Amino acid sequence: MNLRHSALAVLVAVLWGANFVAIDLGLHANGTEVPPLLFVAMRFVLVVFPWIFFIRRPDVSWRAIVGVGLFMSAGQFGLLYLAMALGMPAGLASLVLQAQVLLTVLLAAGILGERPSVRQFAGVVLGVVGLAVVAVGRSMVAPVLPLLIVLAAALSWAAGNIVARQAKASSGLGLVVWSGAVVPLPLIGLSLLIDGPAAVGGTLAGLQAVTILSAIYTAVLGSLVGYGIWNWLLGIYPSSAVVPFTLLVPVVGMTTAWLVLGEVPSPAEMAGGLLLLGGVAIAVLLPGRQGATPGQRRWHAQRRDVAFAGDVGEGLAAGLGADLGAADLGAGRAARGTADLAEDDAGRLAAGVRTAPDRDAGTRP
Repeated sequence: MNLRHSALAVLVAVLWGANFVAIDLGLHANGTEVPPLLFVAMRFVLVVFPWIFFIRRPDVSWRAIVGVGLFMSAGQFGLLYLAMALGMPAGLASLVLQAQVLLTVLLAAGILGERPSVRQFAGVVLGVVGLAVVAVGRSMVAPVLPLLIVLAAALSWAAGNIVARQAKASSGLGLVVWSGAVVPLPLIGLSLLIDGPAAVGGTLAGLQAVTILSAIYTAVLGSLVGYGIWNWLLGIYPSSAVVPFTLLVPVVGMTTAWLVLGEVPSPAEMAGGLLLLGGVAIAVLLPGRQGATPGQRRWHAQRRDVAFAGDVGEGLAAGLGADLGAADLGAGRAARGTADLAEDDAGRLAAGVRTAPDRDAGTRP
């Protein structure tokens, strides 16, 4: 990957890492607590509209669209925002959510029958040890419930990865936009049930500027811009060249949380986090035939300008964006030969599990 494209990948990691601080600021706007589920619904309204009117429904079943929307979007972000509303630090949330990489490996083995390599299994074990250390360190200074909720969010993300992998949509952007439409109404309904109509109405009537800016940042910069660039990079480079940049997300998240929010992790949390990141690195930095063949490099070079206009141009100029998080750690999904985010979440971005054997083996030009 050349310097310019590496800089773009770093930019995406920065956008996704800062996402967690933006969420925290929006949830706790000037001392006002915004109902977390309502806040997620607001974010996805901005992700879906007006883009859904300019992109066709993806060529997958409604069941797949609903499944991705429920697990990858509503479940992941609903639980993440809830945990942060209950006191989960933004920086630590950006770190713990990376457990979705390891969980996707396990779910892919159990549901899709994809046997993890010895190196992936070692990464999962190391990551679990790291999570245990983080949990012990967290329990010494604060309730551990928010951390468990973030782990549940990571599990929901991993389940969404599997659904997206099975769907194999030809348009990952279309899948994300249309599946995002599943989110607002159910979460608004849950917020009305849990927080009450008075709290929901009062929040909407007195929205703080920081909450509005936070929703815009997470939807536009975190989703549309971030995934527009990410899809394009995955369309012109092998996943092994792009995916490792996701390891920068918790680094940026924790650094940003320290600079903006004054969050300083405890020594135990830091040690456990390093173990977790080590496990994730082992799981995604797979050895083997992941590099591009000469034929692939020629093919990618020929389509690079077209890819930029088609993938990034559509994603940014036409607003055909996507939303995983990333950070909030979400997720590029790339179908074979395109920047298809749907397949990437399970196979490339999320778990490092091979999803395109023909590309890995160099059978494709």
